[in-house]
Amino acid sequence: MENKYEVVKSHIKEQLLTNKIKPGEKLPSIRAVSEQWTCSINTAIRAYQELEKEHLIYSVPKSGYYAVLRSASSPQSTVERIDFSAASPDPQVMPYKDFQHCLNRAIELYEDQLFSYSDPQGFFSLRRELEKHLAASQVFAPPSQISIVSGGQQALHLLSAMPFPNGKNAILVEQPTFHGMLRTLELFGVTTLGIERTADGIDLDELERHFRNNQIKFFYTVPRFHNPLGVSYTEAQKKEIARLAERYDVYILEDDYLADMETRAKADPIYSYDQSGHVIYVKSFSKIMLPGLRLATVVLPTALMETFRMFKASCDSSTSVLSQAALELYLKCGMYEHHSTMVRERYKVRLQALADACRRHLSADFRVQIGEGGIFSRILLPESINSNDVIAGLHHQNVRITSTDQNYLRTFKRDNGVRVSIIQTDEESIEKGVALLAKTVAAIEEKQKKAGYWRMIDWN
Repeated sequence: MENKYEVVKSHIKEQLLTNKIKPGEKLPSIRAVSEQWTCSINTAIRAYQELEKEHLIYSVPKSGYYAVLRSASSPQSTVERIDFSAASPDPQVMPYKDFQHCLNRAIELYEDQLFSYSDPQGFFSLRRELEKHLAASQVFAPPSQISIVSGGQQALHLLSAMPFPNGKNAILVEQPTFHGMLRTLELFGVTTLGIERTADGIDLDELERHFRNNQIKFFYTVPRFHNPLGVSYTEAQKKEIARLAERYDVYILEDDYLADMETRAKADPIYSYDQSGHVIYVKSFSKIMLPGLRLATVVLPTALMETFRMFKASCDSSTSVLSQAALELYLKCGMYEHHSTMVRERYKVRLQALADACRRHLSADFRVQIGEGGIFSRILLPESINSNDVIAGLHHQNVRITSTDQNYLRTFKRDNGVRVSIIQTDEESIEKGVALLAKTVAAIEEKQKKAGYWRMIDWN
């Protein structure tokens, strides 16, 4: 005989799966469930807690429980699609209802400020809230050194264009690295040098040679959950990078875009080891919240603050005031921390599912590099296989995946890899997608054997 909480849970789960309770909709209160099912408050709480463990609902402090799951019969698409290429958050876990509440409240509280120009550096009250938020990640800075920008990409754009106090003009980037940064540097025609990044990090002796011998304005690095490798620097490596920056008067542009995905207790950013004001810290909110809000924060050394402020003001005057006000409330009420915890756990499960699927389906000819956390991993294909052929073959089967070619400078040697993102895939999709990857590569190899050499031209 089922326990009472299981009966309550099964009924609500059925409503979620059949879309009777829609994504983002608030569920009945604990008290209402207790009265409806003639059960104790504890029984109702347990039913909701079990549904939360299955990622079907999520709780908001002082607000209640909301539906997460999107119906499998959603009319958005009639074709099952597995998307390993996405970098935007999973729509199924976005806090739409929470943020709607914060937006409405922001209009009530800040109505006199929302429709006028604001400080290019951002709302002072939000910067003060960010001071506390960043301190939890060992980034200690006063509001005067914190700037709000319209997404992390804007920060990279402005910093690449503006002059630095060291008077240098070349930029050093990891290889591979975030393709958005490479596009910006190419657009500006900036002298750009590369340094190889592997699962083990970078060659610190080579880094020192670059700092010593070249006019490096700043070194752009993604130390945590690297895009596209998924790996992170060790504590010793981060300390050494900070030391070399001070010694050779080179700035470090630390893109900590997935700081909230960290699962290790002691994994501080390079910024925390900076003793000389040579580290610029950038944190985006796009991978946790709604990317369309275009919100990120930059922590700048005092020597750069005024120049950055002028460049920001000349670019867009100020970041969306409404988005800033809503983010401030979202942080203050604890919703952000709760949501990021839920997202972090979900992505952790998906990364493990990816590792398990790769072990089951991929042969030793593949070199699999699963991220330590975050959302990205890299798979190196067999040398005889062209990654574009694999991408085309998978596309024909409604699987989206990207080559790591876009993550390299034109002059740098590329790997034969694909980037796998788990941000918009559940465990079932991951299993199917990896199996299709293995079958697609096997089909290409078989045709190559029969023809001596075979190249896929068109899958249509």
